[in-house]
Amino acid sequence: MGPAAGRRLSAMSTTTPHAPPADRLGARDLLVLLTLCGATFMTGLDYSIVTVALPSIGRDLGFSSPGALQWVATACVLPTAALLPLCGRLSDLVGRRRLFTGGVAAFTVASLAAALAVSPAALVAARVAQGAAAAAIGATAIALLTAVFPEGPRRTRALGVNGAVLSLGFVTGTIGGGVVTTGLDWRWTMLLLVLIGAAALAGAALLPRDGDRTATRLDVPGAVLASGGLFALVYAVSTGAHAGWAAVAAVALGAFLLVEARHPAPLIPLALLARPTVKWSLLLGLVTFGMCGGATLLLSLYLQEVLGWSPLRTGFGLLAEGVAALAAGGVAGRLVTARGAAFALVVGLLTQAAGTAAMALLPAHGNLPLLLGTSAALGFGHVLAVVAFTTALTSGLRDDERGVAGSLAQTPQFVGSVGVAALAAFAGARGGLAGLHAAFLAAGLVTLAGVPVAAFLLPRAAGRR
Repeated sequence: MGPAAGRRLSAMSTTTPHAPPADRLGARDLLVLLTLCGATFMTGLDYSIVTVALPSIGRDLGFSSPGALQWVATACVLPTAALLPLCGRLSDLVGRRRLFTGGVAAFTVASLAAALAVSPAALVAARVAQGAAAAAIGATAIALLTAVFPEGPRRTRALGVNGAVLSLGFVTGTIGGGVVTTGLDWRWTMLLLVLIGAAALAGAALLPRDGDRTATRLDVPGAVLASGGLFALVYAVSTGAHAGWAAVAAVALGAFLLVEARHPAPLIPLALLARPTVKWSLLLGLVTFGMCGGATLLLSLYLQEVLGWSPLRTGFGLLAEGVAALAAGGVAGRLVTARGAAFALVVGLLTQAAGTAAMALLPAHGNLPLLLGTSAALGFGHVLAVVAFTTALTSGLRDDERGVAGSLAQTPQFVGSVGVAALAAFAGARGGLAGLHAAFLAAGLVTLAGVPVAAFLLPRAAGRR
């Protein structure tokens, strides 16, 4: 059957009495979406909920120093960032559903091991396993979503829900971590992940079965260089390591590009990276994730160090960002469908930039309406931008490109930590409230700089298929 015939049959199928309207999600669609979003929510929740619980973990397990304790968070982030490209290609080798299900199962077991850990080494080892499993989930969730929901209104709505849930995971984790560690014990944060993982594992039975495998070999040199380069980059940023690690990252990633140009079955085809919808979407994804993550960190510092709020109260202070992110998820799909991904990106980046820059007006004595308004603008604009750049990046792809594209769509969350570190360093160099204000303004300006890219360089046709 040719492509034209397939499109005609697809169009006919949407008009049958049992099919949902073009812009609605059916019951099975919702269950599949709940499974995929639940898994990505679980991995996003993991990082923030553990960050809040770190002091309690340190006291209970007897970590020797704050630097050693930080590895509870870093040990999960590093393998996730490093293994995303490899997992994207592995999904083409072993099947997306199979890799997703294996990732969810491994994450659930690793979370249980973390909950039962009796020593720092046991907990860090479990966190490494969680990170590796999260890479498998992240690389396949978007690919499965784009396979289940064809390009059009239903996909953009699904991506809208996914973007909202992903962003909501951070704020929910901040609040939940404070509540759980205050009322119960830090181990319950891991047991909560076990429960979510078990539910996602049950829902995985609804996912479409893997078809013919589209890749026949693995680009081992590319996998080693990409994983090593991303590991070195995120390690340098997340631990503040000396410049040698940044140099290792630059050399490894540069060599990766050379290898990919010559390999017959590259890990990430350079032709895919060269597509305007992919390269500009990736750049804008780095901007929105890096500046949103940095602004949220700075806002947390403002609430705790300037206003003197407790971690739990700070979590509730960030609730407006999470609520606005959830609301944006419902709007994003409609906006992308009506006006295109480029337009939605412009609106999202402008809103995020305005909210972030306005945080430079937050006073030393506090201003609750300004806090709620600016953080809500940050969350709302960020999710609009995330949904739009993901839509643009995943549009017009062949089936054998979805695994790689899914891993690329997740990469900005981790590589964007470069922006987080840069903003934190910028604020620290000036010190105090003045440093925070300067960093907020810088984050707003960097986000604003992405608007011309979205308006003029990203093809306006992206997301209107």
